[in-house]
Amino acid sequence: MNTATSSITLTLHEGFFARRNWLDWLFAALVVAGGLFALSRYGAYMDVYEKGILFAAMPAAIWLGWFWRPVRVLMMVVVALSLLAIASYQVDGQAHLAQAENVFWLKYFLSSQSAILWMSLLFFMSTTFYWLGMFGGGQGGEAGATHGGAINAQKGEAALKVQGGTMELIGSRIAWVAITMALTGTMVRWYESYLVGADVGHIPVSNLYEVFVLFSWLTTAFYLYFEAQYKTRAMGAFVMLVVSAAVGFLLWYSVVRGASEIQPLVPALKSWWMKLHVPANFIGYGSFSLSAMVAFAYLIKKQATETRWYKLTPIWLLGIALCFVPIAFRERGVAQAGGSYWVGYALVAALIAAGILLGRKRIAQRLPRVEVLDDVMYKSIAVGFAFFTVATVLGALWAAEAWGGYWSWDPKETWALIVWLNYAAWLHMRLVKGLRGTVAAWWALSGLAVTSFAFLGVNMFLSGLHSYGTL
Repeated sequence: MNTATSSITLTLHEGFFARRNWLDWLFAALVVAGGLFALSRYGAYMDVYEKGILFAAMPAAIWLGWFWRPVRVLMMVVVALSLLAIASYQVDGQAHLAQAENVFWLKYFLSSQSAILWMSLLFFMSTTFYWLGMFGGGQGGEAGATHGGAINAQKGEAALKVQGGTMELIGSRIAWVAITMALTGTMVRWYESYLVGADVGHIPVSNLYEVFVLFSWLTTAFYLYFEAQYKTRAMGAFVMLVVSAAVGFLLWYSVVRGASEIQPLVPALKSWWMKLHVPANFIGYGSFSLSAMVAFAYLIKKQATETRWYKLTPIWLLGIALCFVPIAFRERGVAQAGGSYWVGYALVAALIAAGILLGRKRIAQRLPRVEVLDDVMYKSIAVGFAFFTVATVLGALWAAEAWGGYWSWDPKETWALIVWLNYAAWLHMRLVKGLRGTVAAWWALSGLAVTSFAFLGVNMFLSGLHSYGTL
């Protein structure tokens, strides 16, 4: 090995460990201690696969906390709140689900339903503040947003200040709190499911109610990562729209359909594969949705000065798509489907579309450069495609165990394949043919329709082996 090679190797080695401080190592120690505690206390209830997942989760959590340091604070706060909630269910050494109505902070903050309701409110508030920032004063995204340089700055020198006004900053902070409540609600719901019955307990990713919570916080977390890396909060107004739409559906599904009640798993879902397949799948769904909203922002920026109505198609499509939701429930009638709730939803959707249409020039000025939007769109799809591919493979293995075959052309499987082929083609055209610009943005935006149908439409209009969360 020559001197130059030795120098490079030493620099890389020192660079990795130079970024580790005592807080990083303390975080790693806490993660390992927590994992070993969980193993010692609950190991008797785990099979060999679940123990393997636990051991793999520990280094994964450490790496994630080192890679993106705000996440370690998030993890510790969620653990603290979850442990407080779990302790509050104890009475004379026995856990009682009725404590959710008797203990103040359980009833109003930390029981699973209360925490998820707080999550919902906070996501709506975050969206509102992001849009107030979009139309308010303060420095816009165009001036401060950088491309790859911002990422390099994050790794080396002190990070540049994130561009955006006070309202956008508030929206970003509220989004972090919403994620905290979502994760706390998820962890507490997991515990509550065992209080319902030892044979009922399961990880809360088994039905539409639970996966909508998963989708909401995952999508927001991915956006916040890009917000920090590209030093601009201007994309948040668009990304949080899809999160708020998901939360709006979640509230309807919870109140009107009573979906928030913890139910026993159907036999096919009583598998450790669910703990891997579903989260990986929804990382894909969240990333694809994020890329679509960034693509929408890209098209708004490119067409900000356009006056011909037919050139403003992205905005018209947004209004039509959002207003389509009440129509989708036509088979049950308006009253049974939610009545005035969906009428209000349609009115809000129309107002949002009209506001974007009228304020498109101001919005375009606030958004970062098109190169940044294009890069975020590409990276979101790349990450989503990787996890969606893993989820599809895991799903095939799970199907072989549950139903005796890797692939059965079930409607959910068929549409998952359509989603995979859509984004595989997008990435192929990007990497091989250099696909960029308006065509790529339109393709990513239309991908949201394909993804939404695979995620939700199959449950609404089709039936099959995967119909665990019918509407």
